Amino acid sequence: MGPALKGILPNTCLSIVLASASPRRKKLLEELGFQLTVDPSDVEEVFDESKEPSQMASLLAEKKAVDVAFRYPNDIVLGADTIVVIDGLMLAKPTDAEDAKSMLRLLSGRSHHVWTAVSLVQMSTNKSVCFAECTEVQFAALNNSEIDAYVSGGSPLDKAGAYGIQDDWGAVFITGIVGDYYNVVGLPLHALYRHLKTFG
Repeated sequence: MGPALKGILPNTCLSIVLASASPRRKKLLEELGFQLTVDPSDVEEVFDESKEPSQMASLLAEKKAVDVAFRYPNDIVLGADTIVVIDGLMLAKPTDAEDAKSMLRLLSGRSHHVWTAVSLVQMSTNKSVCFAECTEVQFAALNNSEIDAYVSGGSPLDKAGAYGIQDDWGAVFITGIVGDYYNVVGLPLHALYRHLKTFG
């Protein structure tokens, strides 16, 4: 961990097991200097439309963290889930290119909300915390050629809502946000830092 964080986070937080295959979450944690083990959870992401988006994201994040925590009882395991919400409809990762195009057409020219939930679990201390953050994102109006070109590059296919705010083209489609930028990337860093400080 970088020297700045070493001085302000408890020693138990110097290493994290990431229960996610997301390269974006991995990169963010590595940039902060954490000693990182990546061991993605096998939990299936099934939505219950009767639940609120924050509840659904939190439930999935907790399931992922607990699933992996049994293999690393002494470590802090981080599970996370991101859901894009528009018109009350929860969007996860697209199933294929056509699904991605449909999502982008739905988001085009409108604002939507991105919920990311994070679960931190440490079995040996019986300690856990789960929190969810929301960011509002405004999309520019996209024409079919722009949508087709973006999807053909493959980038949207592994992202909730079929776009990445950190991507080259995904970024230029966004006209503004209200809230934590990193929450849209997939990991709300300030909230994560705040909650990690409780693991002491």
